[in-house]
Amino acid sequence: MSHPDLATLMTVAWEAANSTGEILRENWQEPKTIEYKGAIDLVTSVDRESERKIVAVIRRHFPGHSILAEEETDVQGAQNDYRWIIDPLDGTTNFAHSYPQFCVSIAVEYSGRIILGLVYDPVRRECFKAIIGQGATLDGRPIRTSSANELDKSLLATGFPYDHRENADFYLRYFKAFMTRCQGIRRGGSAALDLCYVACGRLDGFWESKLKPWDTAAGALIVSEAGGKLSDFSGKPFTIWGQETLATNSVIHDENHTKLD
Repeated sequence: MSHPDLATLMTVAWEAANSTGEILRENWQEPKTIEYKGAIDLVTSVDRESERKIVAVIRRHFPGHSILAEEETDVQGAQNDYRWIIDPLDGTTNFAHSYPQFCVSIAVEYSGRIILGLVYDPVRRECFKAIIGQGATLDGRPIRTSSANELDKSLLATGFPYDHRENADFYLRYFKAFMTRCQGIRRGGSAALDLCYVACGRLDGFWESKLKPWDTAAGALIVSEAGGKLSDFSGKPFTIWGQETLATNSVIHDENHTKLD
C-alpha cells in the first residue's frame, strides 16, 4: 500500500473544508431545517449536506481510507491505517441560531495517532492547521500559545455537555471554581474553535466534559503543535476517546487541573 505524504493529506483536507465552508457561509443566515436528536441536541440539513461533501472529497482522493464522521454518512469504507475524523459543522446550535461561531473540523489519524488537523471558520475565513512535528499555523502564519503565567490573569473558555439540564450542579461546580479565580470565562459553543483559540493565544485555557473524537481530534493537535498542553481533569494524558478535555498554554496547566481534580 502506498502512503500519501502529509502535504498531500493537508491539501485534500483543505479542499474538503473550503468547499464545505462555502456551504456553511451561504446558509448560516438563512432559515434552517432542524431535527432534534435529544432535548437540546440538534442537527440541521446543512450538517448532513456538509458531511456528504467532505466524505465525497476524501473518497475521491483516498477511496480506501476509513472515515469517522459525526452524522455517520457513508463512513464504513475499507479498514485502513488511515482514518479521517470529521465534524462538518462544529457549533450546530450556533449555526441554527445564525450565531457566527462554528467551523469545519478535519483530522487524519494514522495507526491510532493523530498526524494532521485542520479547523476552518468560514465566517471569519480563518484556517488553523497543524501537521505533527511541524508546528501550527493560522492562515499560513505560525502560532503559539499565550505566555500568561497566572490563573488570576487568564481568559478561559468552557462548554456544557448535552446533559447539562440534568446535571447542572455538577458542571456549575467547575464553573464556579474558575469564575472566582480567573479574569474571565467565555462560552463560545464550538469546542474545535475554543481549542484553536488556545493555540493562537486568544484564550489561555479551555475545559469541557463529554466531547466526542470529532470535536477534539483536529483542535487538540493544533494546541499541542502550538506549544500547549492537554490532559484530562486530573492531569492524566489526553485522548480523543476520553470524557474530559483540559487544554492550556502549558504554563498554567497544573493550576487549572488542580481546580478540576
